[in-house]
Amino acid sequence: MPGPDRICVGAIAGSFGVKGEVRLKSFCSEPSDIASYGPLFTEDGARSFRVTLTRPVAGGLGARLTGIVTKEEADALKGTSLFADRSRLPAPAEDEFYHADLLGLEVRDTGGAVLGRVRAIYNHGAGDLIEVIRPAPSDTLLIPFTRAAVPTVDIAAGRLIVDLPEGLD
Repeated sequence: MPGPDRICVGAIAGSFGVKGEVRLKSFCSEPSDIASYGPLFTEDGARSFRVTLTRPVAGGLGARLTGIVTKEEADALKGTSLFADRSRLPAPAEDEFYHADLLGLEVRDTGGAVLGRVRAIYNHGAGDLIEVIRPAPSDTLLIPFTRAAVPTVDIAAGRLIVDLPEGLD
């Protein structure tokens, strides 16, 4: 598991062509920045790759990774998440957050009641959703990560304050 010193910046979506290129899905605000953060690591840190972008491709970026020279090697990496050293990434702007910084934060409603902890952040194309694992009755809650629904993010204090939209309680 990556520690707080590494941030997931992309994933390998599969191979591209027959000479070991991969199709990268970049999670960076500027997709091509993925190649500028130094070596990228697998989640367990066992492997690292230098990335050279080759061309835009449908659904991502074509790229060469150091040490990957065949289609079979590229195919074997499909689904691999890629992590960059946090020190190589730009600091987030005000009111921007790395998803990794939100994981595990306590979630309270506007009245101060504890709702649970952030388990995951999802984006299925219509904006970020925060998954909150609730202590009882041990279920989860999905909250839109918008300023209206999450007016306060206090990473230093380790908590989010949420104003639950109607029907989500």
